[in-house]
Amino acid sequence: MADHKTDILVIGGGVVGCSVLYHLTKKGVTDCTLLERSQLTSGSSWHAAGSMHTLNGDPNVAALQEYTIKLYEDLERISGQSIGHHKVGGLYLASSEQRMTLLRRESSKAKYLGIESYIVSMDEVEKMVPFIEKQHFNGALWEPNDGYIDPASVTHAYAKAAKLGGATIEIETPVTAIAPLRNGNGFEVTTPKGTWHARIVVNASGLWGREIGKMLGVFLPALPMEHQYLITEDIPEIAELGRELPNMIDTDGESYFRQEGKGMLVGTYEQRPVAWSPDTTPWDFGHELLNEDFDRMADNLKTAFERFPFLARAGVKKVVNGPMTFAPDGNPLVGPVPGVPGFYAACGVMAGFSQGGGVGLALSEWIVDGAPSIDVYGMDVGRFGNFANKAYLSAKAHENYRRRFRVSFPNEQLPDARPLQTSGAYDQLKQRHAVFGAGFGVETPIWFADSAENAKEEWGFGRSNAHPYIVAECKAVQEAAGLMEIAGYAKYTVSGRDAEAFLDKVLACSLPEPGRVKLAPMTNDQGMLVGDLSVANLGDKYLLLGSGAMQSIHSRWFDQHRGNLRVVVHNRSLSYPGFSIAGPKAAKIMEKFGAELPQKFMHIKHCEIGMTPAIVARISFTGEYGYEIYAPAEYQRRLLLDLLAAGEDEGLKLIGVRALLSLRLEKGYGAWNLEFTSDYSPLQSELGHFVNTQKSADFIGKAALLAQQQAGLGTTTGRRMALFSVVDGKGNEPGYDAMGYEPIFQGDKVVGTIRSGGYGARTGLSLANGYLDVDVYDAGGEGLSTEILGDSVHLRLLQELPYDPQGARMRAAN
Repeated sequence: MADHKTDILVIGGGVVGCSVLYHLTKKGVTDCTLLERSQLTSGSSWHAAGSMHTLNGDPNVAALQEYTIKLYEDLERISGQSIGHHKVGGLYLASSEQRMTLLRRESSKAKYLGIESYIVSMDEVEKMVPFIEKQHFNGALWEPNDGYIDPASVTHAYAKAAKLGGATIEIETPVTAIAPLRNGNGFEVTTPKGTWHARIVVNASGLWGREIGKMLGVFLPALPMEHQYLITEDIPEIAELGRELPNMIDTDGESYFRQEGKGMLVGTYEQRPVAWSPDTTPWDFGHELLNEDFDRMADNLKTAFERFPFLARAGVKKVVNGPMTFAPDGNPLVGPVPGVPGFYAACGVMAGFSQGGGVGLALSEWIVDGAPSIDVYGMDVGRFGNFANKAYLSAKAHENYRRRFRVSFPNEQLPDARPLQTSGAYDQLKQRHAVFGAGFGVETPIWFADSAENAKEEWGFGRSNAHPYIVAECKAVQEAAGLMEIAGYAKYTVSGRDAEAFLDKVLACSLPEPGRVKLAPMTNDQGMLVGDLSVANLGDKYLLLGSGAMQSIHSRWFDQHRGNLRVVVHNRSLSYPGFSIAGPKAAKIMEKFGAELPQKFMHIKHCEIGMTPAIVARISFTGEYGYEIYAPAEYQRRLLLDLLAAGEDEGLKLIGVRALLSLRLEKGYGAWNLEFTSDYSPLQSELGHFVNTQKSADFIGKAALLAQQQAGLGTTTGRRMALFSVVDGKGNEPGYDAMGYEPIFQGDKVVGTIRSGGYGARTGLSLANGYLDVDVYDAGGEGLSTEILGDSVHLRLLQELPYDPQGARMRAAN
């Protein structure tokens, strides 16, 4: 067998693999090869419905879907291959006011992204679809760029364009083994046609993504699920119409429709989903379909026939039941696979013909430039950790399938596969009526009720039944003290001979002296944020603190940049769960333990809190005087009980994450995956004064940050972080809050975006944190507005923090 060499090897010849290959050539890469086990499209691509849409709960994923759709016209021109592109537009139908609220929110997000969309009445819908029973619906969202394509033609067009760009494609070449090279500089990929040596391997194997991952000891959480649609016989009403119908999604009916010839294609997301081949995908599975199961579709079809009676009169020409891969949350698994340098994923792309182009773009940028041009956390394979095993995947994939078209509310917590990971204080917190949320597999209290009966949130778009409880928690922090479990925080110890050199390389700040803590932005080569951390010098080691949801992504970054340095990074997140305590009586409560506590702000030391050995830091995210206490997991229950006992006469109250998020808004603090993402530089994000471009260490992103400083990013150009109060037409607090991703208007012009919002209990203000054009900010931000759930409201730019602007309360106990 022959030996072959290629720089980048893509495994999988479906729409995603071919898109990745094409986008690599667009980035100037010609030494790239695609291996396909059978023929192109021989997985899920060939039997896909081919519909394409932009709507997605994650705005950046929606932007990549918009990119995919707009790419198709160029793809036809470049490849010379017709793709059967039907730009018929898309209607998202709502049959409840709650659903209309969601669609208004999505329309507002589309304005921020520059995606064309409109809210339309049912009279307007009826003009587009004359035979709809409009009394079943309240209205719709119209997206004119939606439509459908021919799946096989699109895949072959990507392949042709890639070959024109210099790439190579080998069909009938199944991969049978992958092994890392001993020197760590690539992989040896075995096939019946010979062995390929490649520096980088991309797993775009779709249904076989799990099998390719297993060859390198990686479990990729993507499960094939059976998915059905039917194609009707010709329908007279359509034949007589003389034009094509738009795509339609009846979200409440959990069905989707598009024209197919003179008939209709009808697909459903039923409530009794079935996983296909849950353990392993047969290597000989190809252009085959699964047995149809009308019973599973019956309820959905009954609803569809009531709302579109012409469908009930049509015969069924064909039923297609084929497997499609679902990740636990329904979004793709893209990017460098943690723990295996040089191995990239492009798997779990369930909506391949809406997302394939965007996945190819993001992954090619990741490989060539080191980072995608926009934040793709919602698709990053690193958003899941080792907790996402086979059983977890099965539970969440089934849940996601059932909820494919369900309304998703802000702050909503889904129930399946929970509780998963809990701290030693979980049962005690539950006894005290904690309502939990799950983050990175860890149960964390989000608010506390006054009884077991009331410890359940009624989800919605406005302030829920949790609101008065959260307000009371915030007031307790302001007036006495609040205690919050921080088991969900990411915590790492960094030690070894080269610990300081390593941290100087990956962090943009100067390192703290022993016993001190500093905020530590972490940036990529483009000078954009990849981490919002705190770094503490414990004398014999360093402690890093950050967002718990980023643990796998942080660890991947550390591994990528460790090089030959002698350093050990140990994830202590669950082994040191801990609590934070904040408020004017926090010091008095802590002093009851007789420990020699750190007195100055941003100091840290080892202490004994009663019987618990701990690390105590004088820091607070609430704007009040406070401490964070990190203790071994086996002491978590004891620590909780001791702190509650010490605070019993001081008004100490248990609080949850939602109170913390409210309190930090009043201080204008950003939070990861809200204000802080890789879409922004620390110079834009109120983190610029923690960046030290003058330090001697050549840290990652230093050159880019110097260039940004010279260009005035965040000061004279671009956008900068800004805090607003939300007011109605009379200047009053409106009684509802921004939720994130709302556009900021000055007149009709979009001049910024809101990243998060909430009620400030200490100030009585509805607050919104986001980014605003620098010139608008400098001019005072006059005439600003936004849309919240379709309503236009005013924004007042706050040039001074609304609560304790000098930070006196945080630095000194009252």
